[in-house]
Amino acid sequence: MYVIYDKQKNRYPLKVWLNETDKLEESCLEQATNLSNLPFIHKWVALMPDTHTGKGMPIGGVIAADGVVIPNAVGVDIGCGMAYIQTNIEAALLKNTTTANGSLLQGIIGDILRNIPVGFKHHRERQASAVIDEAMANKERYAFAEKLLPEIEDSYYQIGTLGGGNHFIELQEDENGLTGIMLHSGSRHLGHQICSYFHNVAKDNTQKWFSAVPAEYQLAFLPVDTNEGQAYIDWMNLALGFARENRDHMLKAVTRLVDKWMSRIGCCQPEYSDYINCHHNYAAIEHHYGKNVWVHRKGAIRARAGEKGIIPGAMGSYSYIVNGNGNEESFHSCSHGAGRLMSRTKAKSSYSVETVMNDLKSCGVVLGKNNKGDVAEESRYAYKNIDTVIANELDLITPVKKLRTIGVVKG
Repeated sequence: MYVIYDKQKNRYPLKVWLNETDKLEESCLEQATNLSNLPFIHKWVALMPDTHTGKGMPIGGVIAADGVVIPNAVGVDIGCGMAYIQTNIEAALLKNTTTANGSLLQGIIGDILRNIPVGFKHHRERQASAVIDEAMANKERYAFAEKLLPEIEDSYYQIGTLGGGNHFIELQEDENGLTGIMLHSGSRHLGHQICSYFHNVAKDNTQKWFSAVPAEYQLAFLPVDTNEGQAYIDWMNLALGFARENRDHMLKAVTRLVDKWMSRIGCCQPEYSDYINCHHNYAAIEHHYGKNVWVHRKGAIRARAGEKGIIPGAMGSYSYIVNGNGNEESFHSCSHGAGRLMSRTKAKSSYSVETVMNDLKSCGVVLGKNNKGDVAEESRYAYKNIDTVIANELDLITPVKKLRTIGVVKG
């Protein structure tokens, strides 16, 4: 970790969890500098080792804000995060057992793709959702943003859906040869609409609250003691609950499919353990350095001492299960993944579909994807090396388990 602090440029310091100063892209540094000049920042801005340019705030950025919340410092996919569950199934069994659908692994991946909506797809029928049931029963809580109310009911059709981009469902092999199930998804359309709506509310009121935040920063904020701020917090928490439940729905769907396939080949009932479900796009009130502040983690997970977390790598590489070290300098945070090295457009122009498909094949990875035309966007070479990312934050986390992708479903 190194510190950037120039009194001519920064009101507050930047703490960057990289070993080399030239690894921080210029546009990411510019966004972090903008953050450091906000009048309500508490202590400093923290950048995790997977940090890269985002909208307004860098992805892989963490700030503690005194008395305000910033929609773009949470991001459009509110509650986006990871879920994981360990099985007692030997990965070799999945790879080496032949079925009418190819290997057992291919059969399961194909079944996941058929049964869980991906990309822009959603369920045709309403799904059960305890979170949305509660929101529908307490609509008055969300009345400030009347325009968003239809999004709540629409979410019945979105629960248990994956989305696209870097979202995934993976079957992975751990160091003991056992299979883990990992997935990455968030609050789908609900979170996107909430962020867009409240960012515009914040923009419309910024001059009233502080004139010191330039519009070009894209960091319009909402004081938490205003109706607007409280309304955003209510809607954000709704999206967080929905995102967590969304991941749980998919995890249960995948385990049901795994159970079905294992039964089909005459294996005993699989056992599941070590469940983890964590957000990496959210804001929460926490106590740091003597003050209650709103910690914004945009592309970062909480890593309190002993707290389990998930840090995934790129498609076809490795992922980590970690324990938090409770490092106060990062506001008890760590990276949320590998972090992009290049944009989606650059990745598609750099790697052909054939190149990426051959790379996955050489790694022994089974891909489930309906449209492979954009597969290069998620090439492992478009991302930072996950082992390097982990090595840069060993003061923040302790690795517990390393997993290798053997099958992946993408939108």
